[in-house]
Amino acid sequence: MKIRRQKHAKKTLSFYKHNFGLRQPFQVLLDGTFCQAALRGQIQIKEQLPKYLMGEVALCTTGCVLKELESLGKELYGAKIIAQRFQVRHCSHFKSPVGGSACLLSMVGDGNPHHYFVATQDQELAEKTKKKAGIPLLFIIQNTIVLDKPSPKSLAFVVSMQMNQLVPVHQQKSIKMLKEEQGLSTDSTRRGKKRKQMSGPNPLSCQKKKKKKGPTAPKPITPPLDGKQKRKRKRSRSAGNTISTQLMRTTVSLN
Repeated sequence: MKIRRQKHAKKTLSFYKHNFGLRQPFQVLLDGTFCQAALRGQIQIKEQLPKYLMGEVALCTTGCVLKELESLGKELYGAKIIAQRFQVRHCSHFKSPVGGSACLLSMVGDGNPHHYFVATQDQELAEKTKKKAGIPLLFIIQNTIVLDKPSPKSLAFVVSMQMNQLVPVHQQKSIKMLKEEQGLSTDSTRRGKKRKQMSGPNPLSCQKKKKKKGPTAPKPITPPLDGKQKRKRKRSRSAGNTISTQLMRTTVSLN
């Protein structure tokens, strides 16, 4: 199960790296619900999260989250102690604090320019985060940290960029590599199958073709030395018949 979780996290991280420019150290915004779930599941966030994301992690929260935990009383005192150990990022609600979920949404903004991860157990906050492209979402299931798969909004954003040809050449190559890793590309399946090449006939079974004899040329007629052609005399049948009849008549007369 752990190996499958690592592979899933690796694919999701590569998606966000190539398409939205996420780089180490990964900046993770945590709210009070995530800290409380980690406390119940005895999860050491500082130790386990960098191992799971396979890189350096900067854990941070906001002043609004700390004030919200403080206002909720003793029930979330342990979550407040955990959140105080993280970096406190300045938000725009310094004078008038808001709820933790609203503060994190404002920190992410449109397009997530600071490349924040959002770690929360709040379902409402998670749904609002998925409606924005390029925001990785972390949550806890059965005492384990899980990186959510890319949201439909993030996938649609990448597809629209490809269709509109707004993606630079180097990013197009990275998207192609990512598709091949996830098995979405048809080129990888075509490369796996080798086409059979047409083999020629067996040379031993082939006989040499017999040369066809062409029509013989007529022999040339050599002219005589005098330059005149000799005429061949043909004895006519009528002449022969007359001679034979005369001989018959003479023999009869003698008798």
